[in-house]
Amino acid sequence: MLELWLIRHGMTEGNRFGRYIGTTDEPLCEEGRQFLEKMDYPMPEALYVSPMRRCMETAQILFPDKRIHIIEELAECDFGDFENRNYKELSGNPDYQAWIDSGGTLPFPGGESREEFRKRSLRGFQKAVAGCIRQGVSRGAVVVHGGTIMNIMEEYADTYRPFYEWHVKNGGGYQVKLDPKLWQKDRRQLVVCRAFLEG
Repeated sequence: MLELWLIRHGMTEGNRFGRYIGTTDEPLCEEGRQFLEKMDYPMPEALYVSPMRRCMETAQILFPDKRIHIIEELAECDFGDFENRNYKELSGNPDYQAWIDSGGTLPFPGGESREEFRKRSLRGFQKAVAGCIRQGVSRGAVVVHGGTIMNIMEEYADTYRPFYEWHVKNGGGYQVKLDPKLWQKDRRQLVVCRAFLEG
């Protein structure tokens, strides 16, 4: 079995204020850095990371000196017109209200649709898994974004839960396992071992 740690990046200033941070390439805030420095994740044999600065910094703090493999498709959703704004700032915006009323299923104005983001992030995750299998490792880590993790878990977790129910806090995520032989035969399932800092 291949053990994978799906880890959400540490806190940024935008996260502190509840902003939609997708394409904004901001660093971790000091609070986020200090929190990660207290974490004790097992060292992975292979490490895959979103290209965004907040994920790169998180990986470097959690796994110092470990070689990082960047996968572009693992980047967070493009929130378009909602980027770097929070619900208070978007209050009264008819496009935002329509998005809320849709249960978050409408495309982001000027950004990605939920389906585009889902397909892209799943392609990225499949690249990470393929890399782990190719290297023959028993433990890998994927340092990405909350939305990316939610897409992965909704698609592959052995127990179905809808997208928003897989939300995790900054620095949190899921420990999962998969059978490489079954995965290569398109029988793709993640056995959820545990969630950490969920909610």
